[in-house]
Amino acid sequence: MTTRLIVLAAGKGTRMKSAMPKVLHRLAGKPLLGHVLDTGLQLNPASITVVIGHGADQVQSTIEQPVKWALQSEQLGTGHAVREGLDGIEDSDTVLITYGDVPLTRASTYQALLDACDEQTIGLLTLMMDDPTGYGRILREGGAIVGVVEQKDATPDQLGITEVNAGVVAIKGGSLRDLLSRIDNNNAQGEFYLTDIHELAVKDGLRVQAVHPQDEWEVDGVNSRVQLARLERLHQQHLAEELMNNGVTVADPARIDIRGTLKTGTDVTIDVNCVFEGDCVIGNNVKIGQNCLISGSVIADGSTILANCVLENAEVGSDATVGPFARLRPGTRTESGIRIGNFVETKNTHVGEGSKINHLSYVGDSTLGRNVNVGAGTITCNYDGVNKHQTIIGDNAFIGSNSALVAPVTISEGATVGAGSTITRNVPADRLSLTRARQTDIENWSRPIKNK
Repeated sequence: MTTRLIVLAAGKGTRMKSAMPKVLHRLAGKPLLGHVLDTGLQLNPASITVVIGHGADQVQSTIEQPVKWALQSEQLGTGHAVREGLDGIEDSDTVLITYGDVPLTRASTYQALLDACDEQTIGLLTLMMDDPTGYGRILREGGAIVGVVEQKDATPDQLGITEVNAGVVAIKGGSLRDLLSRIDNNNAQGEFYLTDIHELAVKDGLRVQAVHPQDEWEVDGVNSRVQLARLERLHQQHLAEELMNNGVTVADPARIDIRGTLKTGTDVTIDVNCVFEGDCVIGNNVKIGQNCLISGSVIADGSTILANCVLENAEVGSDATVGPFARLRPGTRTESGIRIGNFVETKNTHVGEGSKINHLSYVGDSTLGRNVNVGAGTITCNYDGVNKHQTIIGDNAFIGSNSALVAPVTISEGATVGAGSTITRNVPADRLSLTRARQTDIENWSRPIKNK
């Protein structure tokens, strides 16, 4: 069976009150359409065609997944949109039609629709709702589906039906092309409804088979920022529960955001208001304090990230302590047992085993050996206005507080830099280097006093 997907993503999303196409608004850091495409790719389809319209160029330039594009230049309804996406679809193909603003449908639900579809059967996603307002109603006779009526066209009796159309359809390509050629726009909205194919199909002797999602939220679409926020919290709750089921302590499942992928070991503790972006990996027995942003980073076993830290594309070795209020910028890589303390910023720097940068320092474009101690207020002066330069600090070196290391420079193994020094030349091994001015004490000096 050849499976092909058509994803409808041409709408403007007027209720979003946004210049950005609705399908590009983000859920868990990813465009709504991106979620739909990622799930669709799990089905290993021969192709995915995305039908775009409003903001087409912006959608194409944002989406990274491998898809075909079809343009619906006029928004004349869902049936018309599907027609625009038929190019390349063979009669024998099984076509799954879904929507770019319905981000949380499971792949297993899509697969159940595909399994229900054959030459004589259309798979249709439906569900029972206590409040079906806004949804098309499923019409049945003798238990069999005979059609779908949109709310604006429904009679008062039909409005009382609680089985609704979720919109996702699996159908053979030949049947789809034939049925779409026969629908019209004689309805309250003057549009070509995809839902009209079901009544025609039944008249042709085809069967419409209902498939139900495991959870109602799988078919929740986004039409407003309120709905987007509601889905965001729902999605984050599920992600938090998955973490907890995998051995992670989440201090408050309502106060965590995962905007990418997060792989964790066991006995991890995550405090409140932590955000994880991109692809993150956390080892066993890691503790992450409150208000941390971890982006595209790896944290090895036994390490502690204290409160209010920012890690961006960094690698933290085992049994390390970072923070509070530390920022590890891209290219930071540490070995085991290191300490990076409060108000320390590192960038493109390797920190060797057991080394410490405890307070108020900037270390960039540097390589630190083992058991180095960097005192408070130290700065590696790595940028000359045009180029970045390297600072190399050997094993067991000691950098006194309030020092400036003007790169390119090497502080050799076992060397000591006296506090308050500006180092512009290489420091030999096991030497003390300092550039401190001689202290002068002035006798009989009086502090100036303001005249009253």
